[in-house]
Amino acid sequence: MFEIIKAGGWVMVPIIACSILALAIILERFWALRANRIIPPQLVPEVWNLYRKNLLDSAYIRKLRVNSPLGAILAAGLTNYSQGREVVRESIEQAGRQAIHDLERYLNTLGTIASVSPYLGLLGSVLGMIKVFSTFSMASGIGNPTKLAGGISEILIATAAGLAVAIPSLIFYRYFQGRVIDFAVRMEEEAVRLIETLYSSQEED
Repeated sequence: MFEIIKAGGWVMVPIIACSILALAIILERFWALRANRIIPPQLVPEVWNLYRKNLLDSAYIRKLRVNSPLGAILAAGLTNYSQGREVVRESIEQAGRQAIHDLERYLNTLGTIASVSPYLGLLGSVLGMIKVFSTFSMASGIGNPTKLAGGISEILIATAAGLAVAIPSLIFYRYFQGRVIDFAVRMEEEAVRLIETLYSSQEED
């Protein structure tokens, strides 16, 4: 493996660094973007039951805000509950934007790696081609066959390494972005549904 990396030239160093960073981001996002962590299934029923028992105090709302991204959105709506539907909806949307920003953490970096890695491979290919053509510029024509083979291997290895990093990085970047969008829609729906249920219950009383 070390010989293959060495044959790819110095451009393999940033490519390997990108691969390590991409892997770290992918593992971290898999852990952070778990459905049970973002949208706890029992959270909305718990809030509803506490409301019915008149136990929704400020201490619980503060705890709710740090419980999960959905909890933060619900807390924003409950904090402004007394100010009317429009204010509550605006506060939910604002909290939702903040939650989405947190969920998208490191995704720009992953997308950048997916975009840059092929160019790093291309740079390695160009350097390898320069090495190949330098053998033809020698007085003997073909020049040193060893250098010729080394230049060709540098072209192939650098290109393959760049693509090997870029392809999975792009796949997971798109996957995580879709997951964030799905969570955003679901969280807003849950929050709006709960607030509307609370208002409807209040009007019936």
